[in-house]
Amino acid sequence: MARKRHSEEDCLKILRQVELDLTGGADVAKACRSAGISDATYYKWR
Repeated sequence: MARKRHSEEDCLKILRQVELDLTGGADVAKACRSAGISDATYYKWR
């Protein structure tokens, strides 16, 4: 699988989306999957 490079703006946008999913009651794995990143990437960016 090819690596995807995200700009800082993309990272912040994805993190906001994941945080909204988490406040909506989703777990981390589900929220990250819907955003298209792994949970390890989420924790690294956060």
